[in-house]
Amino acid sequence: MLPKPSLAAALLLGLTACTSAGPIPGTVEYAAATVSRGYDCGLRVDRGRIIARLDRQERAAFVAANAGYAVRSYKAPHACGSAERERVQGELAALSRR
Repeated sequence: MLPKPSLAAALLLGLTACTSAGPIPGTVEYAAATVSRGYDCGLRVDRGRIIARLDRQERAAFVAANAGYAVRSYKAPHACGSAERERVQGELAALSRR
């Protein structure tokens, strides 16, 4: 049997993993989150090109998800470190080429 502090720590760790997981890569929601993060990082984002590369059925979902991320970002913008900036820039380039 686990002592109570260890059990509480394990439970907290499990709950953190459930609530901090973001959108799954390759989904429209992930693309929308990446575009939003690109704006947060001050990167040039070709949103129109990314939308043009999506299927017609995915475009409305992207626009809705992107609007949701933009509102959250506006309310609580986050700084972007150089490593994250490079990662997001690479992901945006990949989304533009998709």
